[in-house]
Amino acid sequence: MEKLKKKIGSFSFWNWVIASIIFRLILIYFPKNLNLSSRPEVSTPLTSFRRLAEGYWLKQSSMSPYAGSMYHGSPLLLSLLGPLTVKRIEGQPNHLLYSLVSVIADVVSAMLIRATGRNLQFAYLRTLESLDLVKQIEGSELRSSGDVAALIYLCNPFTIVACVGLSTSPIENMAVILCLYGACSRLIPLAAFGWVIATHMSLYPAILIIPVIFLLGCGPDAPPRKLFLQRHQQKGVLNESKLPHGFSWGPIIHFAFWALVWSVYVLVLCGISLKQFGGLWEMFKSTYGFILTVEDLSPNIGVLWYFFAEVFEFFRNFFLIVFHVNILFMILPLAIRLHHRPCYLAFVYVAICSMLKSYPSVGDSALYLGLLGWFVNELSDMQFSLFLFCGYVGVSLLSPVMHNLWIWRGTGNANFYFATAMVYACLQIVLVVEGVSAMLNHDRKLRRLLTGKLQDVKS
Repeated sequence: MEKLKKKIGSFSFWNWVIASIIFRLILIYFPKNLNLSSRPEVSTPLTSFRRLAEGYWLKQSSMSPYAGSMYHGSPLLLSLLGPLTVKRIEGQPNHLLYSLVSVIADVVSAMLIRATGRNLQFAYLRTLESLDLVKQIEGSELRSSGDVAALIYLCNPFTIVACVGLSTSPIENMAVILCLYGACSRLIPLAAFGWVIATHMSLYPAILIIPVIFLLGCGPDAPPRKLFLQRHQQKGVLNESKLPHGFSWGPIIHFAFWALVWSVYVLVLCGISLKQFGGLWEMFKSTYGFILTVEDLSPNIGVLWYFFAEVFEFFRNFFLIVFHVNILFMILPLAIRLHHRPCYLAFVYVAICSMLKSYPSVGDSALYLGLLGWFVNELSDMQFSLFLFCGYVGVSLLSPVMHNLWIWRGTGNANFYFATAMVYACLQIVLVVEGVSAMLNHDRKLRRLLTGKLQDVKS
């Protein structure tokens, strides 16, 4: 295994990190941040900087931040980031301090992704060693999945425009990554904190409780346990020390305790913040209720805004249930099939939520594409990679064009922009389906290698 660690491809990681930071700072100094904060692909009713500034102004004016249906985010963001919306530095771009916070959030997220990727890769190498399959892959180059994933996240155009466009997506993404890092590193209070904050800010990360439970109960991603049993039983000796640990309920109970503690703490802070403005009920109605009822039908890169703009009011509640339950229907089958790979299961859940959530943005895509980099070695044989890359590039270029033709030039209509949203959703479906297939094929490849090795031993 030590030889394999040395063979992992290395490159100038820190040079790329510094270059990505400098590139962000250069874009921040462009006039009005290139107007990215007004783009529907970047800012949504939940992540918009303008709405955050409006909510903070209302609160400072002794009014409810949720009055007027402008702000629908967390009251904690108003207390932490709200002051940055009004502070100015003479001779510097407006909202420079807020932009610097977004840059720091991106860098911290990348470092957490890198650390988690390294933990996953070392666990993967230990797995191969316990299966005596190290020699079978010595001829193939192993890439440093942690470095690759971190650079995919930092250098991804989606991440950059979300950062420069003054969106709150970098903060939300950092909370999700913090949860997965804590679970993978067995830092249970940190994992619980990340999960509670991520769920509090955007609701959908609540389903990540499933992969977090598998991470804490079984450990990081590994091939199915039956491969280990097959290997050691056919050798005639069952070495328990080389078998993956069985499911443990201790860390789960510990996580539940800390999740309860952090949830109470967050709710108390929110209650204090909104004591004069309707309390927690006002927050639940204006945040989670706003997400679930899809009240704002302004265009975005999702598909729900167009659908609910066209559907008859009589059927609205029925289709709200259909779209939201559609996410829940996928949880159990995927959990059963990918329970031995909880981090990959987390990637799949994040991608599905990005596809079906009420108000998606490019910041959501930046998150799951960064998580996908953790599995650069396992998914090396994934099909349609070039097609997906070209598709994402094409949608990224066509979406602003179609929006301009519809809204500003008047030579198009809503169907122009919605067509790009449909293509974008189809690309995400292809990515999830082919990614899951490639991961299952990788497990089958390990099974074939193990079976062939055992047959050679018998002969």
